[in-house]
Amino acid sequence: MAGNSRRRGATRKPGSKKGATVGSGGQRRKALEGRGPTPKAEDRVYHAAHKRKVAAEKKAATGQRPGVARGGRGGAGPKGRGAAEEVVAGRNSVLEALRAGIPVEAVYLFSRLDADDRTREILDIVSGRGYELLEVGKPELDRLTDGAVHQGVALRVPPYDYADVDDLLDAAAASGRPPLVVALDGVTDPRNLGAVLRSAGAFGAHGVLVPERRAAGVTASAWKVSAGAAARVPVARATNLVRALGELKKAGCFVVGLDAGGTTAIGDLALATEPLVLVAGSEGRGLSRLVREACDVVASIPIDSDTESLNAAVATAISLYEVARLRATEA
Repeated sequence: MAGNSRRRGATRKPGSKKGATVGSGGQRRKALEGRGPTPKAEDRVYHAAHKRKVAAEKKAATGQRPGVARGGRGGAGPKGRGAAEEVVAGRNSVLEALRAGIPVEAVYLFSRLDADDRTREILDIVSGRGYELLEVGKPELDRLTDGAVHQGVALRVPPYDYADVDDLLDAAAASGRPPLVVALDGVTDPRNLGAVLRSAGAFGAHGVLVPERRAAGVTASAWKVSAGAAARVPVARATNLVRALGELKKAGCFVVGLDAGGTTAIGDLALATEPLVLVAGSEGRGLSRLVREACDVVASIPIDSDTESLNAAVATAISLYEVARLRATEA
């Protein structure tokens, strides 16, 4: 019956656990408020992003430009930066990169990494050279390496600082020798670029010129193959290779293309002692039509079989050797 307070269960007994408690409304509101927004990763002291932020602030305080390779080149003229940082993952790859002396911004290690001979050598090199070492969790390593097999180790390589065409001529003027520049047309394998850099350093070339698009750049792979030459031989990048070759011709250089159908053998090149630009094309396509038209001479390397061909790195090494030999003969 409505309003019958004597009905069983109509009222709660004093002390019932379901009864109201003093100040319960305020407690409920406080629980609903939560702890606020999640702090940014760089503001959490235990997070790797916070460690990178602190390291960047230290670099800024000491005047070191972040992202520039250690031992980088100076010089006048505008420079072009590489498109992005690169991450090298895996114990063997990281160890080889460190042995080759490529520039390093930071080394990442899994916080619970099982040590072996490779990781111990990695730690010895990192501590000896003063590289930044960050201990991170597996999710962070997976994110940094984009899901690649990292085996608990990765390193970050800064973007390469490209030179300008004028810098190559300045380097030649400072050496007191006629300019000798290597240009690559359509070479897309960074390992070939690294091998060309190694040959350029061995035979006294003043730099390498590459196109900005559809061509290999100075990546970690190029650094490793160059065996340190990438730190000594400047690499210039041109928006338009044909236009850059025209600028070099105006500066007094002769442009010699390397192609199997050349009109003269590279060992008999009469222009070897002059300011010279050697242009090598890709193994399959060779020199493009416009680049070939920009050449003063097209030279070839005599080989035994008509069906065989040489890739850009091998052809460049042989040609640089022949030019160095001819210059030494005339000296």
